[in-house]
Amino acid sequence: MDVVGRLGAALGRGDTAALHPAPDHHRLVVPDGPAGQFSVDVLGDADTAQRVVHLLPGGGLNVAANYGTAQGRSLARFLADHGYLVVGTTPREDALTADRIGPQCAGWGLDGHRADLERVVSAVGAVTGLPYELLGHSAGAALALAAAARSGTEAPERVLVLDTTGPYDPETEPESVARAEALTDLFQRQLAAGVLTVDPGLKGLFAQAATAPDAPSGVPRPVSGAGRFSNLGLLHYALIHTRELPGPANWIHHRGHSSGSYAFGATPEDDRFALTHTPLPVWQEAIARLGSGLQPTALLRDLAAVWAGRTEVHRIDWAAIRADVVWVNAEFGRGDHDLGARLIRRSGARVDYRVVPGYGHGDVVWSATAERDVWESLLPRP
Repeated sequence: MDVVGRLGAALGRGDTAALHPAPDHHRLVVPDGPAGQFSVDVLGDADTAQRVVHLLPGGGLNVAANYGTAQGRSLARFLADHGYLVVGTTPREDALTADRIGPQCAGWGLDGHRADLERVVSAVGAVTGLPYELLGHSAGAALALAAAARSGTEAPERVLVLDTTGPYDPETEPESVARAEALTDLFQRQLAAGVLTVDPGLKGLFAQAATAPDAPSGVPRPVSGAGRFSNLGLLHYALIHTRELPGPANWIHHRGHSSGSYAFGATPEDDRFALTHTPLPVWQEAIARLGSGLQPTALLRDLAAVWAGRTEVHRIDWAAIRADVVWVNAEFGRGDHDLGARLIRRSGARVDYRVVPGYGHGDVVWSATAERDVWESLLPRP
């Protein structure tokens, strides 16, 4: 039995198939009864790989959308081409449907996601015997850090962090800490009220822009003489100026999901807008690959607690992270907030922290120039 077959057997799923048109890309769906299912993508040559990298998607995303989408070579393919066996774990919420949102979702916080990841890491290690690294984007990066802090003797060699928010510094960022504390409480109340998932709305925006791009969206433009955004205009504004839109957690972006420009004209028809780094078709392909697109409220609560330093809700033991860390944030995405990196460095671990100028939150994985601007810095140093 080949490596993928043995991995499937170890995870309780013995059958698998290659994903056309890439014979070295396989997907395993791992059922778990009433608790739902998660999936595992395996990409690369297991016979020649020197190490494993586990890919962890951002909130509401899956492996295919987050790491398999690009204008040219995707990040997953880039890593496979550099000698990695690439293993991506898509979380349970991606497979949710309206009739399957139930009490199990209340346990899908950072610890619940970490349990699934540890199951995959253990199975891959048993099958391959190779050292491993963790790579996460956004919520997936927070999960990578949380997992590294609890990994013990089977620790990753490196943790690769793409545009995520660690704890805000209470000494220099007290307003952000206060907002994160309030956000933690909000998600706690929602969970108590039975609101188990959150729809960030991107799938709907893309659908409206695709079917009726020039039609009025119903959302007023924030200029005098207003009028309403066209569907396509609203989509661009939401990607570029995410921070300015309603939504309890949009304020964590310094500007938005994607770098770009939006100039208001005299009427909505006169508005001019464009994305700088990630072409709209790449965004469209990524969103088209989503499953539910939903985010568990429990996950959002735990993330907010990390930002606020609310250790009684969820605690990442930064001093316990012993792996080398490469942490790359985006100027217009999560911005420059380095307390998490500093806490890891104080424990003696090596941390390479930097901020990419001009990039939005999604640009670190989808930009046409991300390979040069971001991905090359993720490779091991000679």
